[in-house]
Amino acid sequence: MMKIARWFTLPVLAFGFVPNSRAAEIAVGARVIELRTYTAMPGKLDALLARFREHTLKLFERHGMENLGYWVPTDAKDGAGEKLVYLLAHASREAAAASWAAFKADPDWQAVSRASEVNGKIVAKTESVFLAATDFSPAFIASIGHGAPRVFELRTYTAAPGKLAALDARFRGGETALFAKSGMTGVGFFHPLDADQGAEHVLIYLLAHANREAATASWNAFRTDPAWVKLKAESEKDGKLTATTVAMFLAPTDFSPTK
Repeated sequence: MMKIARWFTLPVLAFGFVPNSRAAEIAVGARVIELRTYTAMPGKLDALLARFREHTLKLFERHGMENLGYWVPTDAKDGAGEKLVYLLAHASREAAAASWAAFKADPDWQAVSRASEVNGKIVAKTESVFLAATDFSPAFIASIGHGAPRVFELRTYTAAPGKLAALDARFRGGETALFAKSGMTGVGFFHPLDADQGAEHVLIYLLAHANREAATASWNAFRTDPAWVKLKAESEKDGKLTATTVAMFLAPTDFSPTK
């Protein structure tokens, strides 16, 4: 299958592990990723997607923001038919603020926004989380192929109190390799930058699967792999590392750079 790929290098905070209590400090002036989730007004998701497809992505690029990927949830419990999830890259946190200010003040954006809302607002809610890549995150590859688009899985782990460093160590020390062994592609692994969004206790990561059936098969293979069973047991000798795990399956939009 022929692919056209672009490389996006995600921020590695240091050559070794960086405590999350310092994440916000280190991120000043460092490249960051922004995870955004839009909830459309009832019946307005198609109009929202059309606005992104026809206008918004180009305007983001005009103002220095990199379009990494755009997805919609596939399951009703996660907002299928009403939500858009996407990732942007910014040169720094300061650059993000400047880019958003310039975007919102752009007369072209203002005209597009007005035209798209002649029959009422199309966005009910906007959420944003700024992220920094972990030191075990791969470079982000945005690719377009001629085959069927992949299925993506956005997973959010809330670590047990005081266990985020140990959770990171397990991912760094073998878990991500076992994902690959089981047929899953690790797209990116991140921590929120802000304390009120989980800088001290949250790990967010994105996996890619060939399809939903492949995802099920891969997870079954992973969970029954003796190497994983051993790694998990050894990492949890002093108690569980995760308090909660949330998974959301996503389908790329037709205009997503990542499929």
